[in-house]
Amino acid sequence: MSKSGALDLALGVGGKIKKEDVQSAAQQYENYHAFYGGEEELRKANYSDMVNKYYDLATSFYEFGWGESLHFATRWKGESLRESIKRHEHFIALQLALKPRMKVLDVGCGIGGPLREIARFSSTSITGLNNNEYQISRGTELNRLAGLTKSCEFVKADFMKMPFSEDTFDAVYAIEATCYAPDVVGCYKEIYRVLKPGQYFAAYECCMTGHYNPNNEIHKKVKAEVELGFGVPDFRTARQCLDALKLAGFEVVWEKDLAVDSPVPWYLPLDASRFSNTSFRFTAVGRFITRTMVKTLEFVGIAPAGSNKVFSLLVKGAEWLLAAARMEIFTPMYFFLVRKPLSNH
Repeated sequence: MSKSGALDLALGVGGKIKKEDVQSAAQQYENYHAFYGGEEELRKANYSDMVNKYYDLATSFYEFGWGESLHFATRWKGESLRESIKRHEHFIALQLALKPRMKVLDVGCGIGGPLREIARFSSTSITGLNNNEYQISRGTELNRLAGLTKSCEFVKADFMKMPFSEDTFDAVYAIEATCYAPDVVGCYKEIYRVLKPGQYFAAYECCMTGHYNPNNEIHKKVKAEVELGFGVPDFRTARQCLDALKLAGFEVVWEKDLAVDSPVPWYLPLDASRFSNTSFRFTAVGRFITRTMVKTLEFVGIAPAGSNKVFSLLVKGAEWLLAAARMEIFTPMYFFLVRKPLSNH
């Protein structure tokens, strides 16, 4: 059900941004980042606008190349990329012990790939929280096509200011999403607030590992480039995330960087030098074909001006992410399972 055709990709570039404004929006997005003179505090102060621009520009490309679930996964030998992504989603559902009729919140749900898979897997009702209008409209259509409109819904809101009452949800999860928060303690506190006492929050967090050295200029350069490529104001370390969870009031059940024990490296699909049928569009040949297609569609006016610029930004981001992964300074799957205490006493 994912968009897989060239025309779908071309028509989706820019999301809710007016087609004539895509090129300037891409430039404005780049200007937020340090490499182009932007300041970290400016990115944090304007994170909502920055992240919205990023996902308006990038979502169509991601769905074209990756599918409906816009995240990485640990991977076993003999397992396809799609199989590993589904297992990754089932794992978080099992850790939360999801049961039929539970009310679940997906924080930063993208276009809802995990939401739909987990709803089918666990027979739960899931609310997807997202601040990007284009992703919500796309996710709503995919819910309809999947026949899940009764059990899955989307709410457009900022996860720093959720429009839910205290103690609303039986479980909360986030997959590679809360890294976009300008203040991670504030974000975790909001999740704590809407979660029922005694219940669990689980997440895969994108962050810098213990190998990252903030005084190493190469490490700093790679980190800044990955932030640019993926629309993140500032990646935190795993230790900072853990400390923030405790400050928010959670009890830590367990936590671990699951990337460490992955039999097949999670970043393998990003390696353009490797040939793969299952992730052909990420190979050097696949990227060349996509770039040629995007340039052609932009030239004839089907894709908006600036589409190739966006594609180049994403390819560059993938290359820097691969570098960060090989240096072992970045992980997209620092996993934690935490619990909101039954009482504050």
